[in-house]
Amino acid sequence: MEGMSGASLFEGYGADPAGDEMFAADGAVRPTYGLLHDALSSLGEEEFRSRSESLARTYLDQGVTFDYAGEERPFPIDAIPRIIAAEEWAEVSIGISQRVHAIEAFLDDLYSDRAAVADGVIPESLIASSDAVVEAMRGYRPPNGVRIHISGIDLVRDGEGGFRVLEDNVRTPSGVSYVLSNRRAMAHTFPELFASAPVRSVDEYPGRLLRALEAAAPDTAGEQPTVVVLTPGRYNSAYFEHSLLARTMGVELVEGSDLVVSSDRVYMKTTAGLRRVDVIYKRTDDAFLDPEVFRPDSVLGVPGLVRAILAGHVVVANAIGNGIGDDKLTYTYIPDLIRYYLQEEPILRNVDTWRLEDPASREEVLDRIDELVVKPVDGSGGKGIVVGPTASRDELDALRSRLQEDPRGWIAQPMVQLSTIPTLVADGPRPRHVDLRPFALNTGEDVWVLPGGLTRVALPEGEIIVNSSRGGGSKDTWVMASSTPTRVEVPTSTGYIRVVEASGEDEPLEDLSAPADAPLVEPDPVTTAIPIIDAEELQTQEQLLGAEDPAEEERDAQ
Repeated sequence: MEGMSGASLFEGYGADPAGDEMFAADGAVRPTYGLLHDALSSLGEEEFRSRSESLARTYLDQGVTFDYAGEERPFPIDAIPRIIAAEEWAEVSIGISQRVHAIEAFLDDLYSDRAAVADGVIPESLIASSDAVVEAMRGYRPPNGVRIHISGIDLVRDGEGGFRVLEDNVRTPSGVSYVLSNRRAMAHTFPELFASAPVRSVDEYPGRLLRALEAAAPDTAGEQPTVVVLTPGRYNSAYFEHSLLARTMGVELVEGSDLVVSSDRVYMKTTAGLRRVDVIYKRTDDAFLDPEVFRPDSVLGVPGLVRAILAGHVVVANAIGNGIGDDKLTYTYIPDLIRYYLQEEPILRNVDTWRLEDPASREEVLDRIDELVVKPVDGSGGKGIVVGPTASRDELDALRSRLQEDPRGWIAQPMVQLSTIPTLVADGPRPRHVDLRPFALNTGEDVWVLPGGLTRVALPEGEIIVNSSRGGGSKDTWVMASSTPTRVEVPTSTGYIRVVEASGEDEPLEDLSAPADAPLVEPDPVTTAIPIIDAEELQTQEQLLGAEDPAEEERDAQ
């Protein structure tokens, strides 16, 4: 059936005057979106809707899911991509790299000298009052110095159109599987759209993730490090991602019961016996990782894991104890920490934020509580957030009491008018609010930012919380390629300007584990069929391992 006229697709769209990314306030198409707009319009609404439904069925059939109110649902993907120009992305990626370096320095300082506290950059109370600081890790420094191997820094556009940081995620940031799946599904369903503009690839991510994890390994005496992905199990809301990343990296997906600690080393149970594990990419909360240190009732973790880490025999990514780095109160100090550790001015600004521990700030927030967004400092997934303008009087009264009882547990921010992008709903494309989570990988030598990231979209009209747990969806994020490097100026505290040159093109890696045409349907964890090994068998395996590896025996003796 022939599609409707091109103009009909965006007819009556009604761009949000506060900041639509495709359309200017006067209705003109912004230059960045010109080619895409024309390509989408040429399809017509009927054809576009038909293919969008096919895209949704693909996700349903392939099990690309998320947890919504305790129920696994297909993750909604909208077929209108988000576009970011090469020049703007250069500034974003360098800004994220700067931020990751500063948080790395903060975490290293926190678990060692705490110079930032001594110098008055951050208050001692921030650390003393945080449940995320793990004293068992005090004095520990990873082999290559990296604690934040994977990060997800949430960004929003402000009223002036620039990106600001909304929050940092340096514990177990999730969502990159949707970035990879979105791109593959879009390329299959709308191949002609990619002919309209040079879009940078996202396929490098699994290979670069594996290299970042291998770079973190302790000394393996010249052997290839063994990397595993640790999942809480198939009932976890992000299990699809755990399985996808393990498969595309070509490593084992394991659960806590598949690992055992002996002589302060971690081993994986296999049908051929025990195999030493060097790096664990954990997708389990710290509190469940080791019942010897954290929750004694946890059956998801590995008893003795922390001992193995402190002995230098295994690395866990991201590091245990990173939670203080993405505490929302710590977030308010990140600009100061960038100046302190890097002697630079922040490239990406924070959203304006009130610290409720400060009496004057708390009084102002309580007076304006119906105008502000109030967030728990340790919240995630949009949980616990109170949006003042849409909250009831009873909700606001209850919130006032909580803020006065526990000011350390909350921050407040002004209502940020998130930018909008056309999103297909029942009435056709309509403006819906979006944010962006770029992902960065740190090898210890450099921080690489995946060109694009996860654009989350709030599907209900007027909603500003984009999390999937609140019914949000996602979009494919296109970063435009450029053959000309972009120069970004970074002001330093000494008054000089540091110039950073960012490439606008991909630098593909060779020998990636995932073939481009590999199915999205995920296998069961490789180790689920491995029999449990009892204590006697474990002792026998240790003797065999020792006999086969004299070098390791010698290291033990030392």
